[in-house]
Amino acid sequence: MIEISSENFVLVGAVLLFVAVMAGKVAYRFGAPSLLLFLGVGMLFSGLGFISFNSFEMTQFIGMIALCIILFTGGMETKYSQIRPVVAPGVVLATVGVLLTALIVALFIWLIAPIWGRHLAFPVAMLMASTMASTDSASVFSILRTKKQGLQQNLRPLLELESGSNDPVAYMLTILLTGMVTQGESTSIPGALVMFLVQMVVGVICGYLIGRAAVWVINRMKFSNKALYPVLLLAFAFFSFAFTSLLRGNGYLAVYLSGLVVGNMRLDNKHEMVNFFDGFQSLWQIVMFLTLGLLVNPKELLQPDLLIMGSLVALFMIFVARPAAVFLSMAPFRKFTTKARLYISWVGLRGAVPIIFATYPMLAGAPEHQARLLFNIVFLVTIISLLVQGTTVSGMANLLGLAYEERESPFKVNLHDSITSVLSEVEVNRSMLLKGETLKEISLPDNTLVMMVCRDGDYFVPQGKTRLLLGDKLLLISDRHEELQSAYRDLGVEFDIKQ
Repeated sequence: MIEISSENFVLVGAVLLFVAVMAGKVAYRFGAPSLLLFLGVGMLFSGLGFISFNSFEMTQFIGMIALCIILFTGGMETKYSQIRPVVAPGVVLATVGVLLTALIVALFIWLIAPIWGRHLAFPVAMLMASTMASTDSASVFSILRTKKQGLQQNLRPLLELESGSNDPVAYMLTILLTGMVTQGESTSIPGALVMFLVQMVVGVICGYLIGRAAVWVINRMKFSNKALYPVLLLAFAFFSFAFTSLLRGNGYLAVYLSGLVVGNMRLDNKHEMVNFFDGFQSLWQIVMFLTLGLLVNPKELLQPDLLIMGSLVALFMIFVARPAAVFLSMAPFRKFTTKARLYISWVGLRGAVPIIFATYPMLAGAPEHQARLLFNIVFLVTIISLLVQGTTVSGMANLLGLAYEERESPFKVNLHDSITSVLSEVEVNRSMLLKGETLKEISLPDNTLVMMVCRDGDYFVPQGKTRLLLGDKLLLISDRHEELQSAYRDLGVEFDIKQ
């Protein structure tokens, strides 16, 4: 057995990262969630006795760092225009949906636990349910963004908004109930509501202001070494979480909103910073899931009573609790079809966040048998959720008729951040060629140029006399993109705004 120490930490870490990355490649080829494989690699090294790791404090710290980076990056890559139509249902799912899930699952756990001789008080059952009541941002962002598949009815931004903003409710419930179970603390319902509102309001205000401050500072700093810009933005991401938590707000909500503000404002060197955070996020996702895998004891998970109980809780959550919470909380939003609500129910993925929340009772001094039971049940639910739901995200969308193939742009172009012109891509159709087949004969708004043509995988710069063919992809740059969009909508032309 290898003990984690300063002498072999780098070697062990390198081996784990290498194996995890190779496992992720295999997972992608077979359509399995790579995060599940990362978790499995950690469990394998722990179960075979290669590595001894049982630090809940270190796991909680790694999880906090990783979630800050994952949420900030997720916010940066989310556009206001995408989430604006789904803000209301997203917020309701992130609050009411989490509360309903926790209550329904808690009642189920409280009723079935005595079958295996585990008589749990309702607050303990509620604590267990609360830790896994929120969907996991790492899992949802990772799986939805690696699938080259579009979703109708704005489902992808809705699911990403929910997963990025629903941790505060689960976190608040976990902290309150941990205090009740470990120290006998009781909080009235009005007191809990006040605490929740304070956390949310402070989180929203701090997240927005710190995001604006980050943009203001970065746009005025002039570094000769451009590698320092991502480092400065990373400092703002961590500051957003830590400062908000210091003010008794919810740091996870603040860091997500800070990323959302940064990603939707003009920012110098944004392209380089987005690339940096993409890679850094991938690294910390691997580290987090590996650490969680190392922490678990596979022998405990395989105990028959624990295995059966955990499986029943997972299946109940997938097929009963999550759908019930979704349908009840989304009842006011009639624009979503039944199929859309079923799909939202199905993408209620559990992942790292529930496992990290499950470490709180252990560190707070809860009775060890209860804390270990809670941790192991949550771990089993996470594995089953990733196995059952994570592997069928695309299949379920196809089955419900909600999927469409996302067009992959043939043009990979990035304008400098100071350029206000907009790039767009259009596909030539018959209506565009009614007045003639050459470039000079098609109608374009003023201040709009065709920069490049892609035809059957070949690229060339066109001239006015260039003859266009059906299916050609045109890359345009325009200062009047609204006029361009209006003109091509009238012609029934497919277009895609790139910047």
